[in-house]
Amino acid sequence: MKQLVNLTDTELVKLYENGNNKAFEILLDKYQEKLYNQIFMIVKQRELAEDIFQETFFKAIINLKQGNYVETGKFLPWISRIAHNLIIDHFRRQKNENTVSNDTDGHDLLNNICLYEHSIEDNMINEQILNDVVHLIYFLPENQQEVVRMRIFQDLSFKEIAEITGVSINTALGRMRYALLNMRRLAEEHNLTLEMK
Repeated sequence: MKQLVNLTDTELVKLYENGNNKAFEILLDKYQEKLYNQIFMIVKQRELAEDIFQETFFKAIINLKQGNYVETGKFLPWISRIAHNLIIDHFRRQKNENTVSNDTDGHDLLNNICLYEHSIEDNMINEQILNDVVHLIYFLPENQQEVVRMRIFQDLSFKEIAEITGVSINTALGRMRYALLNMRRLAEEHNLTLEMK
């Protein structure tokens, strides 16, 4: 355990991806207080902050297990962005809950098919599409894989991607464009539908 404490974030992530759970515990110990405080400063509710904090690490674990963490040596900004996105999702949901009402002008919002949750079938189809996309990424050249993972799974801006990868924004945009073209071609070759429900 003492030896692990001296490792860099990148080394700890690699160890965790290779099955060393202690490595993730070190990352958690290292950043949990700072991350929780960041979340609490925004949401200002202890219980909500704890929920978002736990969900953040849950999402981080899933992304790490799927190999979606790009080696940047910047674990805290990466996990902070996950937390930030979850906070935004929470406030969006809250706003939607507060604004949906049953109009009296003949439009019954509560019976509008567009507002229904996705069916189980739609959710299964969407999950399959996401799995197909993840598999298609592996067929891309390394530099395109990197940009796609950072943009889609880490939700980084092209400016951030350019800074992390050491290329111009135009190069990052170009790589993303070629990645999407390649993925579209691969999807057609394998008769995959990539349209979400």
